[in-house]
Amino acid sequence: MNITRLVWSNPLHYLSCGLGSGLLPRMPGTWGSLIAIPFFYVFSRLNVWEYSLLLLFTFALGVFICGYSEKAFGEKDHSAIVWDEMVGMWITLAYAPFRWDVVILGFILFRVFDIWKPWPIKRLQDLPGGWGIMTDDAAAGVAAWILLQGYGLFI
Repeated sequence: MNITRLVWSNPLHYLSCGLGSGLLPRMPGTWGSLIAIPFFYVFSRLNVWEYSLLLLFTFALGVFICGYSEKAFGEKDHSAIVWDEMVGMWITLAYAPFRWDVVILGFILFRVFDIWKPWPIKRLQDLPGGWGIMTDDAAAGVAAWILLQGYGLFI
């Protein structure tokens, strides 16, 4: 099965693979996290309610599209699926101003939690399908968000 062909021929796979960024040969999760930043630039202009609804929508969409791609790719949480990293970054940066110090620190914090996956984040991966793909990254995003908010108190 040619995953690259699937991604470029199916809009749901294209989204779940972070607009194709998940196909990059090294560190697809990092690329997926980075591609989320330009979107955050736009999202940062939303009010709290709009941003919250956007997070709910992108998470729910992710459960569906990531589960769909996982099934088509025939591998649990295939490395090309990076929509979860994108949503995790948007959770990390939620309600923060678009400033490079905040974005860079948020990126670092999210990647640390996403890679490290301390308990109970790691257990969330065991959920079935798209739920397992999305919830561990959402939890990593919440953990990073909490620390990022602490940074915000001192600036």
